[in-house]
Formats: sequence, structure tokens, C-alpha cells
Amino acid sequence: MKITIINGPNLNMLGTREPSIYGNTSFEQYLNQLCRQYPDVEIDYYQSNVEGVLIDKLQDAGFESDGIILNAGAYTHTSVALLDCIRSISAPVIEVHISNVHKREEFRHKSMIAAACLGVISGFGMNSYRLALEALLDWTAEREPINEE
Repeated sequence: MKITIINGPNLNMLGTREPSIYGNTSFEQYLNQLCRQYPDVEIDYYQSNVEGVLIDKLQDAGFESDGIILNAGAYTHTSVALLDCIRSISAPVIEVHISNVHKREEFRHKSMIAAACLGVISGFGMNSYRLALEALLDWTAEREPINEE
């Protein structure tokens, strides 16, 4: 099983960016923990602050990965280009947010990409990524044919 985690703008600042919202752990620290917790899953990680680069990565991973966990950051609320990209790839995508976006500013309540995603997980801190990973594992297992011999 290969899962790609893609983080968008400003998520490279996790651990120092608004710790009251995002906590004190860097994503790299959390990723190490996640990889130890799921040793049988190949987890590929990518982060960019640039929308076009995120699209390029989604297009690459969208045909090589079994699933994608996407935290598009602020692009979640603005990017029709990301929406179109997600619709064009074969891998299922789960939209993830560390904070509960519905407890924040009004503009964060609308996701431009959710309609193209398998699901949305929001508000569980870094644990949102683990929940998305579990959801992808369950979703994939449900689609595998059962060999009845």
C-alpha cells in the first residue's frame, strides 16, 4: 500500500506557526511517528507553497499511489485548479485539516475541493492525518476482491 501525503502553503511552518491552533509538533516529527505506527504502508510526503507545484505532485501521485491525503491549506478555499486536478486522477483523495475549519473565519467554511474528494477530516489536530490514513486503508480493503479458495 502506497499513500501520498501532500501539504500545501504554510504547512512547512508546523511546530512554530500559530501553536495555539496547530500545536508544537513539526510535520516531520509527526510523519516519523506515523511511519512507525504503519510500517506496512509506504508513506510518501510532499509539501509546497506553490499551487501549480501541488497540482504537478497530485498528477504524479494520482496514478502511482493507492490514495492521497491532501491538506491544501488556504488553497482549499480558493482553488478550482486543485478541484479539477483531483477529478482527473484515479487515486482517491481525502481532504484533511488540522484545525476545525468551521470554528474559524467564515471564508474557511467553504471548500472548493471537497466535492472531488472521497471524504473530509477536520479538527483532530495532527491525528487528522492518521484518521485519513485509516479511512483509505478501510476504503481500499473494501474494494479488494476476496479470494475464495
